[in-house]
Amino acid sequence: MGDGAARRYARVAGVATLDARVAEPGIVAAAVRLGVPVRGFPAEELAGVAVPHPSEVPLAATGTASVAEAAALRAAGPGAVLLVPKRKSRRVTCAIAGFVPFGPDEVTSVARLSPLTCGYIAGEPGTPHFPTPHTTADMDTHTEGPHTGSQAHDLRHHGDAEVRDEKLIDLAVNVRTATPPDWLRERIAHSLTGLAAYPDGRSARAAVAERHDLPAGRVLLTSGAAEAFVLLARALPVRRPVVVHPQFTEPEAALRDAGHEVGRVLLREEDGFRLDPAAVPEEADLVVIGNPTNPTSVLHPAETIASLARPGRYLVVDEAFMDAVPGEREALAGRTDVPGLVVLRSLTKTWGLAGLRIGYVLAEPETVALLERAQPLWPVSTPALVAAEACMGRAALAEAEHAAHRIGTERAHLLAGLAEFDEVRTVAAAEGPFVLIRIEGADAVRERLRLLGFAARRGDTFPGLDRHWLRLAVRDRATTNRFLQALDQALLLGG
Repeated sequence: MGDGAARRYARVAGVATLDARVAEPGIVAAAVRLGVPVRGFPAEELAGVAVPHPSEVPLAATGTASVAEAAALRAAGPGAVLLVPKRKSRRVTCAIAGFVPFGPDEVTSVARLSPLTCGYIAGEPGTPHFPTPHTTADMDTHTEGPHTGSQAHDLRHHGDAEVRDEKLIDLAVNVRTATPPDWLRERIAHSLTGLAAYPDGRSARAAVAERHDLPAGRVLLTSGAAEAFVLLARALPVRRPVVVHPQFTEPEAALRDAGHEVGRVLLREEDGFRLDPAAVPEEADLVVIGNPTNPTSVLHPAETIASLARPGRYLVVDEAFMDAVPGEREALAGRTDVPGLVVLRSLTKTWGLAGLRIGYVLAEPETVALLERAQPLWPVSTPALVAAEACMGRAALAEAEHAAHRIGTERAHLLAGLAEFDEVRTVAAAEGPFVLIRIEGADAVRERLRLLGFAARRGDTFPGLDRHWLRLAVRDRATTNRFLQALDQALLLGG
């Protein structure tokens, strides 16, 4: 062990496990490497330790809901909290606990998870397990299960990774082409003369509020919708968050980074990936859903989503692509009659501002205040504020509506072309600026498309999908025709 490794493990005091396992070679080797003793506890003793993240398989096998968490908490003693929740690989599950004194008014009979934890929390067996930012051991985080294929979903993979550093025709990123328009570029460029002053978001906030017919206290400007997901995960006092998948993966990633154990509701292809409100657990106190949903492109009825609202529950609706739907039908933005409603909007897709980072949240004033307190000072730059205000104007909204109709026409052309392939199955109810397709062995088809000059978004990073899915951005007719020809060649090359 080198000096760096020795310093890394200097604070490890011991290894703990079930007493029947203390002589296992891997555990003995780990203890020797760390230079610490191994402690074993009887199964009945570990069964009496309350754990934050129980699982059914170890409970049935040993009577202990999580051997790793129970052993770590038991060895650390009274006042212990989990510093890193259990992590599972094909070879080992481990957790790390430390001693933190209890306050005089705290209940000591319930295991606690450190609020500083930023590790991912392993779920039930058969669901993905994600790597934690903490360095705990040289562990293989690869996992297998019936819903994951051969590997866990990479929640941090996004479409831009498909085109980075390569000159490919981009069908992987959902930003509208030929944007930002000239008039918006000019407004942004003019704002650069005022960079000496600190950003003042009042005018942009008022413009967003007016556009949705809301008071300014219901609006929060953010550095893109992605920042809003981080704020929600860190600021809202929730215990049982649920994310409806397949959908944009950043909400779940942000929640896990903040130490939450995240429940999933998986929509099914045989149901057209449409929402069944009854599938959402009643105990969920935060529910996240996209509309229209990325990557399925399904537009859920507004009232179906609104029916998920409950007293004491936050209902988060990601409407990043709603302005690509003609008339923004089924939008919940601007509604004040749905309790706990939080709507997220992005200006990066329609207006080509991904590099500028601008979005906003619409919510009850109390929720906006919670999120705003979690933001750093001046979170949105002056050019981004100017862009936000400009995109709220009547002429801009009319241009966005025109673009939405044009996208619908081009999407229909793409779907008609895809229907000519027996090997391709589409989610036909697409309403967004992208479509989701299934091809047997789509991962290999995607690689062949890259050789032919086209980048498509892989689908296997979305929970609920696997390697047989691809997402395609809607482009102009000429680009679509060239892609369909390339797809024909890619399928022929595969035999």
